[in-house]
Amino acid sequence: MVLRGRLLGRLSSAALGAVCARRDLGPALLGALLHTDLRKSASVDQGAMRVELLPALTDNYMYLIIDEDTKEAAVVDPVQPQKVVETVRKHGVKLTTVLTTHHHWDHAGGNEKLVKLQPGLKVYGGDDRIGALTHRATHLSTLQVGSLHVKCLWTPCHTSGHVCYFVSKPNSSESPAVFTGDTLFVAGCGKFYEGTADEMFKALLEVLGRLPPDTRVYCGHEYTVNNLKFARHVEPHNTAIQEKLAWAKEKYSLGEPTVPSTIAEELTYNPFMRVSREKTVQQHAGESDPVTTMRAIRKEKDQFKAPRD
Repeated sequence: MVLRGRLLGRLSSAALGAVCARRDLGPALLGALLHTDLRKSASVDQGAMRVELLPALTDNYMYLIIDEDTKEAAVVDPVQPQKVVETVRKHGVKLTTVLTTHHHWDHAGGNEKLVKLQPGLKVYGGDDRIGALTHRATHLSTLQVGSLHVKCLWTPCHTSGHVCYFVSKPNSSESPAVFTGDTLFVAGCGKFYEGTADEMFKALLEVLGRLPPDTRVYCGHEYTVNNLKFARHVEPHNTAIQEKLAWAKEKYSLGEPTVPSTIAEELTYNPFMRVSREKTVQQHAGESDPVTTMRAIRKEKDQFKAPRD
């Protein structure tokens, strides 16, 4: 949408309202646009690794991954390159690597400008449609960012070339991290634009779901509140969902990120990761097979209208 890429940040609240009215975009989008101005950056210290959460566009996240030992850094999905460059300078680190989860504009659209601003960057991704690509990522291929170890995880479905990045410090007791783009969200998953329910099942349960339980999950969008409202619809008696939703609403109202979660947490409240573990999800879908359950609840989620509570 042009409004996201070009107008946002240059309009007053009243002007944004007028634009939304002219385009018949409705109050929900207006609220999201106004909330964008409130979104705060955040920093997560994971021992030898520090993750800078950089809000972008209306609900995206970019991530600057810093190796504290060498001050080398990588950035995930740098759709707003100037903001990335400013953050790199602020922290006095050396940016060497771009990790692109998939080719969609709101994730890969800043690559070409960033490599002009910072020549010599290595740009990783799993799809030839990704701009400025220098290194093709394949399943379980690895790379280094300073002393940090990065493993590429092939997770096609949202797009046919989607890759997640698992980052860890060898011989460290600190929790690892995984950057999941539009495959795994807090309490949700991406739409099946170029794949199938079977592929998403494998991505969520057989690839991401088998990572260490304490792995911190950094996803591509701030969709948590609405995802949890759908999760509540699927499992209305799940107290983990109810507690997480109350927490997420508070964080969102303050403009604070609701990421990261952990793999262990996702298994307690994410319906798409509970299709084989919990009969309540299958019963809601009227299915007895995990993959058909995945297909059914994704189709339902595509049509779901989140209540305003």
